[in-house]
Amino acid sequence: MEKSPQESAIRKASGPRRMLAATRYSMQGLVRLWREEAFRSEAVAFVLGLLLFAVIGAEPYQYLVYVILMLLLFCVEALNTAIEELVDRISPEISTVGRHAKDLGSFAVFCLLCANGLFVLWCLWDSFAG
Repeated sequence: MEKSPQESAIRKASGPRRMLAATRYSMQGLVRLWREEAFRSEAVAFVLGLLLFAVIGAEPYQYLVYVILMLLLFCVEALNTAIEELVDRISPEISTVGRHAKDLGSFAVFCLLCANGLFVLWCLWDSFAG
């Protein structure tokens, strides 16, 4: 089957060039996410949490779990932001469906914030009670 001129003109990168392109797209996403106050607050909380763990003498596995939980939070925050942008683009007027989509994304972020908070509290309790 012969390719159309449009298909021939668009070539997807492969190998190392694809990895470079994916990295560039990810960094562009990070720059976009940095404009969100919620993400900046979470990034500050991440650093403060690491400092707190150093002060209480957290175990290496606790650092690992904390970093994984924070990376998950950053991931969900990025997806929530993507949902909000798509809803605003597709449906700029107020709609029930759009509001539900945004609320569900917000709830996902809230769940991970709670998981992170509970883990930090458990680490504090473990440090002072143990």
